[in-house]
Parts: sequence; structure tokens; C-alpha cells
Amino acid sequence: MNLKRVSVVLTVLGAIFILAGCGKSSQTDSLGNSKYAKTQTLNWTENTALATADISKATDTLSFDVLMNTQEGLYRLDKNGTPKGALATNTIITDNGRHCTFNLRKGVKWTNGDPVTAKDFVYSWQRTVAPKTASQDAFYFFQVKNAEDINSGKKPVSSLGIKADGNYKLEVTLTKPVTYFKKLLAWPLFFPMNQKVVNKLGNKYGTASKYTVSDGPFKLTKWSGTSKSWTLTKNDSYWDKKAVHLNKINELVSEDTTTSYNLFTAKKTDATLLSGQQVKNNQHNPNFVKRLPTATTRLDLNQNKVKAFKNFNIRRAFSLAINRSQLTKDVLQDGSVPLKGFVPSKMGSNPKTGEAFDKEAYVKGAVTYDLSRAKKLLQKGYKQTGVNQLHVTLLTSDTDSSKDAAEFIQADLQKLPGVKIQVQSIPFVQLISKQADKDYQITVQTWQSVFADPINFLDVFEKGSSYNTSGYDSSKYDQLLDQSENKFGNQPVKRWNNLVEAEKTLMNDQGTIPLYQVAKSQLLRTNVKNVVYNPAGVPYDWKTTYIAK
Repeated sequence: MNLKRVSVVLTVLGAIFILAGCGKSSQTDSLGNSKYAKTQTLNWTENTALATADISKATDTLSFDVLMNTQEGLYRLDKNGTPKGALATNTIITDNGRHCTFNLRKGVKWTNGDPVTAKDFVYSWQRTVAPKTASQDAFYFFQVKNAEDINSGKKPVSSLGIKADGNYKLEVTLTKPVTYFKKLLAWPLFFPMNQKVVNKLGNKYGTASKYTVSDGPFKLTKWSGTSKSWTLTKNDSYWDKKAVHLNKINELVSEDTTTSYNLFTAKKTDATLLSGQQVKNNQHNPNFVKRLPTATTRLDLNQNKVKAFKNFNIRRAFSLAINRSQLTKDVLQDGSVPLKGFVPSKMGSNPKTGEAFDKEAYVKGAVTYDLSRAKKLLQKGYKQTGVNQLHVTLLTSDTDSSKDAAEFIQADLQKLPGVKIQVQSIPFVQLISKQADKDYQITVQTWQSVFADPINFLDVFEKGSSYNTSGYDSSKYDQLLDQSENKFGNQPVKRWNNLVEAEKTLMNDQGTIPLYQVAKSQLLRTNVKNVVYNPAGVPYDWKTTYIAK
């Protein structure tokens, strides 16, 4: 599923901080001494700019991370990734999991003083699935009654399977049982929106901090829409403000890890991403933290732009020409690991045997480095397509790691006869826009899951998916996914087997070229306490973060 889209390097560095208590006893020791620093300000660095603060328009991890910290939904995930009630005080599930009734917390307000009600959820969901909104993530709502037909223009938005029963009761009707539905509800895409504010601002909504309204722990400030810095300020109207300890989170964009590292060393920031040699140099630094999120970096060949990429042998040749081990070990040097397929590790295990998905679905021939075979396959592909050379542009982000990876891929692919690669590095916000518009020949993309289930990756390449921008089309693949979700929803073993077969189909078709699972090594000051990291969704929730003395 798609957290969903990310640049070659994940767009956010941070942590979810969980504090056991929020009353007076949690803030003092047995002698009555406070454990909190006088100044509760967290200074953070990002490696890409913020794209949007509009729930319906967000597609990247950084945007969702800001939304996670400035908005509130029915649930929030705890330190174990388990959904816990936020605005939902009580949930009743009936009709074999197809009907959900949520009783909402009363007295919750938006930062403009308006009450947060069930109608705000109805409006938000309807807005996201409406065709005119053109949300790339609308397909996540397709398990809600009529959502898919609404998104395709076949039914009115008013027919969506969500309704408000008064101000504080919300009813949702699903088309099928969805075992991970509560986890989806803890993702900002399913959070409420203030209809009055959105309608008043129109296209300006979410394009700058002054064009937003919040109901979460913090509110977005000092963001112009293009600025490379912004601040999350404590929301004094938040219903659970006693649990929030930070007054401010200052976020600064630094595409260059050398710059962010120097800022950290000078004690001007509390966290920095590490790359390459920095990781090796800081292995024993007490501030060092290594993370391996469920994010994959892949190379997509746009069959709609380059007809030769419709040929399987050419796609497979490109995959076999890339030495992933050398890329991760000698170039990235940050702990990233070569992928066995599109779906990374930590995305679930066989419910019967316990075998990890990435191991069970492994298609070795799709990701193994074999330059000799790659050259033979390319020549075969040339003959089949009637071309004898391929000169294409590789589109990537302008971050350090992205450019380093792109240059390595360029060098490896140019070992193939007749292949010439030009690298074009552009700012991240521009990159995701071009990728969404299918305006590329080949590009490096990173996908971050929203929840730990293989379907959250596999549905990217389903026909009709807004993220399937490279032109992959397989009726077998689509049928396997359709059966897994709509036929075997309550039969976990059969569903699992279908998902494994779908991954193998994608790899046997070389529908995409998996590269590596992205490691996010960083330095995080030791006085930033109780860090909890969610590797399979929006990674960082600062609701209860605090700075220790």
C-alpha cells in the first residue's frame, strides 16, 4: 500500500516518542525533580522539501509525517504499531467485519475553534475519492462501499459507504472484511478535514501553513509552500495537549548530509541523516541509530515513453546489468540491503509455515547480477524490436544518496551495448510530480508501506493504480490480487499463496527492477527520549516526544 511515495531516500528522519504518563508524576522523580529540559524544542533536518499539507493530495512520506503530527484521526499507532483510539472512543464491528460504528470523542476542536464532528470524516473521505480531486491514493478507499465506482465517475460521492449519525457517531460500510482496516484508519489519508475551511480556501488549501487548519498535537507554521524550513508549534486547542511536551519542532531542509552533519556537530540540530563514510565513522557514536524501514528503491522503465521497454528481454537485461551488492556496499555504504523482489523484508510471514514473504516469493533470476547474460538478452531484445541502441534519461532526486545511486546505475547500464544513460537530478517535489504524470523514460522510485502486509506493495502495479506509471499490465497479476482481497479475505493461507504468486508473476515479467531496501542511519541526540520507530508506515509521531535534562 501506499505510505505512499517516497524519493530514492526517504523524505523524513525522526521518531515516534511514547511517554508512559502525562500527569505530574510522570514529569518528576521520587524527590519531586523534573526530568524535562526547560526548553522543549526539537530541531530536525529533512533531506527534501515539504510537498503539501493537503490530506487528499499527499503522496510522499514527509507530507504524511507532517500530517500525522498536525492532524488527528480515529486511531493513532502505539509503539508496537497497534492502533489505539484517538478520536474514536468506542468501535463496534458487525456483519462479519463489513460494518463499523465509531463513537467519537466530544469537545474536540480545530485550531480555528470549529468542533470536530463525524461530518468532517464524511467530507474528507468523499473529497479524496471524488474524481475531480485526482488523489493518487484514492484506491485505498476502494474497500469502502461504492468508493471505486465513485472514483471512476459511475456513482455520486454521496453514495460512499460512510455516514454521520449526528455529530459524534460515524458509520462505515465495507465491501468485504479488511483485517488491516484499523491500521489504515491510523494513517492521515483517513483523517477528517474541515469542509468550511477547504471550501473557503479552494485550491490554496494545504499549499502554505496559513492555508491549513489542524486538530492534532501540533500546527504547521512558518511554511510558505516553497520554503526549506517550517515549524510545528504545539496546538493548545488539542484535546490531549497534556500529553504533548514539545513546544516547537523546527524542521530544516538540507539535501546535503555533510551540511546537516555539520549542523548536528555544532549542536544546532538534534538529528541528522548519515550516508556512506559517515555511517562507518559513527558506528560507536552514542547518538548513532540504524533503522531499516519497509521502503524499497526500484528502477521503473516507462513502456509508454520508450516502446523498446515493452520487450521483456530488454527489461530483464537492464535488471541483470545492475550490481546491487556493489551499489549498497561500496556506494551507499549506509546499511541498505539488496532486494530479493519488489516486496521487502518485514512485510509479513506465511500464516502456516512462518516463512518470510520476501524469501518465499524470491525469483533469483530477476534480481541477480549477470552482465554476460544481460548482454545476450539485450541483443535478443534488439532483434525483436528492431532497434540497436537505447539513449534514455534517468530521472532522480537531487539528494546526495539519490545522485550517487543514479550515477552508479548509469555506469552499470552503459556497460550494455548501445546503451547511453543521461542522469537528470531535480528537486524532490518536481520529481514526484513528473513521476505521477508519467513524464519520464526511466526513473528511480522508492515506495514506503503504510502497513505491514504484502498487498501494500503489490497493489502498486495493479492495472488502474495511480502509481502504476510505467505501463506494466498483466491480467494474471490483477486476477491474483483481486482473488486475494475479494475472495480469500477470510482465508489467510489461500490469500497468502495468491500474494506470493503475484510477486513471482511481477518478477518473472520484470514489471519493475528492484534495487535495494533503504536503510536510514542517523544521529539522534541521547537526550531525545523514548524514541519509537514505525518501519511499516508513517515513521515518526512526535506527539509525546520530550527533551530530557
